[in-house]
Amino acid sequence: MNVGKLCRPRAVTAQPGEDLTVVARRMREEHVGYVIVVEPSASGSGARPIGVLTDRDLVMEVLAQEVDPRALTAGDVMNTQPITVGETDSVRSALQTMHRSGVRRLPVVDSRGELTGVLSLDDVIDNLASEIQEVAGAIRNEQHIEGVLRA
Repeated sequence: MNVGKLCRPRAVTAQPGEDLTVVARRMREEHVGYVIVVEPSASGSGARPIGVLTDRDLVMEVLAQEVDPRALTAGDVMNTQPITVGETDSVRSALQTMHRSGVRRLPVVDSRGELTGVLSLDDVIDNLASEIQEVAGAIRNEQHIEGVLRA
């Protein structure tokens, strides 16, 4: 399976110049701990990830440092080197990237580098759980059919 089929197509985004408090409020309203900071792509039809901002970034870089969040923008706090994964990449490859980079989420981009979604470990686990459920169902069904045929 490829990343594009598994990722969530609706990623929460922010502009680099947005007030940090506005972005934090959006994170709360959307119930997410991860925002992809974007800028318009060269084609003008989409957005290109230029950074990521996590709830942990807010704690470690703002609150723990006792910096006034009203004086900052998303661009001031974001990680400026987002690690992305292509929508046609395999889930296995994405997991290897997450493992190597020590991240739980990856922005998903198309062949033009435009944002198409976000892949999280939660998405992968949900998919694996569904597949395991299908395997268990097949085993139960096999046992049921055998019981009916041999009765």
